[in-house]
Amino acid sequence: MLQSLQSLPRTVWLIGLISLVNDSASELIYPLVPLYLSSVLMAGPRAMGIIEGIAEATASLLKLFSGVIVDRTRHAKPWILLGYGLAGFGRPLIALVTSWPGLLLIRFADRVGKGLRSSPRDALLAQSVDEQQRGLAFGLHRAMDNAGAVIGPVLAAFLLGSGLALQDIFLWTAIPGVLCLGLALMIKEPRCPAAARTAAFDWRLGDMPPMFQRYLVVVALFTLGNSSNMFLLLRARELGVPQAHIPLLWAAVSAVAMLFSTHLSGLSDRIGRVPLLTSGYVAYGVFYLGLGLMRRDGVWLFVLFAFYGIFMAATEGVEKALVADLAPAARRGTAFGWFNLIAGVCLLPASMIFGGLYQSISPWAAFAFSGGCALSAAVLLPGWVGVKRAAPRHIA
Repeated sequence: MLQSLQSLPRTVWLIGLISLVNDSASELIYPLVPLYLSSVLMAGPRAMGIIEGIAEATASLLKLFSGVIVDRTRHAKPWILLGYGLAGFGRPLIALVTSWPGLLLIRFADRVGKGLRSSPRDALLAQSVDEQQRGLAFGLHRAMDNAGAVIGPVLAAFLLGSGLALQDIFLWTAIPGVLCLGLALMIKEPRCPAAARTAAFDWRLGDMPPMFQRYLVVVALFTLGNSSNMFLLLRARELGVPQAHIPLLWAAVSAVAMLFSTHLSGLSDRIGRVPLLTSGYVAYGVFYLGLGLMRRDGVWLFVLFAFYGIFMAATEGVEKALVADLAPAARRGTAFGWFNLIAGVCLLPASMIFGGLYQSISPWAAFAFSGGCALSAAVLLPGWVGVKRAAPRHIA
């Protein structure tokens, strides 16, 4: 494994490092924004819902746009620079806002940045490695991204504990923003064939391979049961986990995902994407059914959350590697755009359905619905997508 990691191109490591630094800053301020909104801007949950709803919807739509554009221009680096630049220079400005509409504008710019960079970044990752290393490359990226999700909350707790004001913490996030831009400037894009530079602007899904289209249907079905992770933390709190331990519980999930992402995604290069992804969907279904059946906290709750980290490690990178396997090379950016769009758009009804079942019927009904969607996707994926082995047949 170590030798395989050392053989990965410099671009893969740079993109992973950028994600680590950016996610550390994002996850540092993420738990502080609700506190700032309520204690400084004097706004409530309704304002928070408006802000996050508009921000996430914008990001989902722009992921398709940026994917199509990168196929047309054959240049991902400008969109990566613009995307991380908007996020990096927007976060410190939160310290200067005096009302929630101002915070909405900054969060909107941050999600615009995410939408512009995500599909070009994924396409560049796929373009930078051989087919035999796609799973490993996407797994390393997810591992470094999850490392940022561990560092950010821990750093936030430390800074708050040291007595630093919220506004000062937001201002300090300018440093990782500048660092991300510096690292992005060091990226060198692989040369593309001259003929490919004349690609037409084409966002259509209908002329994509049928196998890819069926894969997106499976992703939509699974995502319909993949509601906000906030519900998992709510359930843990209801089962008796102390409030102070909730952030640490989630940091532990990210730590497990960080430790196993590279190995499990790399494993898909050898045994195939579909078997590993199917196993991940089954693990998700078992986790949700188990959490719905639990009546109080205990060691099994922490075992289940660790199990959820394994699910993340086994699916996050593999899902994207499978997109690269199934999509035509000339339209890989558009394929990632559709994948990111569908996964993002389905999150809204997923959370609405889950929340409605949770409140109007019972937590068990909500968790059973999500678990059922995951297990249905696990059945459909190997039988309907039509590939037994998505990884390359010839491995050196």
